[in-house]
Amino acid sequence: MGKRMYYFITAITLFVICVLIVMFFSHQSMIRGFLGDVIVVGLIYCVLQTFLKTKPLPLCLAVLLFAYSVEFLQYLNVVEILGLEGNRMARIVIGTTFDFNDLIAYTIGALLVIFIERKLQ
Repeated sequence: MGKRMYYFITAITLFVICVLIVMFFSHQSMIRGFLGDVIVVGLIYCVLQTFLKTKPLPLCLAVLLFAYSVEFLQYLNVVEILGLEGNRMARIVIGTTFDFNDLIAYTIGALLVIFIERKLQ
C-alpha cells in the first residue's frame, strides 16, 4: 500500500472517530472538547498528506498554525463579526468559544503526528 493510500485510510478513520465522538460524547467535554481537538490535528494532517507530497515536520507545523489561527479567530468572535451566529455549521466548524486548553490539545495532536511519523520512518 502506498503512502498516500495510508494517509487517506487514516484520514477516513480519524474522521469517523470524530463523528462518533460528536454523536456519542458531545456531553463529555474532556472527550469531545479535548480528545476531539487532538484528533482533528491528525485528521487535517492526513487529509493534506493524501494530496501533497511534503515532509512531515513543515506540514505538521502548518496544520498546528492553522489550528492556532482558528482558535485565535474564536477569541476575536469571528462568527459574530461575519454575521454567522445563526449558521449552525459555521458555529461548529469555526467554533465560538476560545479555550486555552484547545491550544494544548492541538499541540499534543501535532506532537503525536510527529512522533508517529518518526516511528514509521
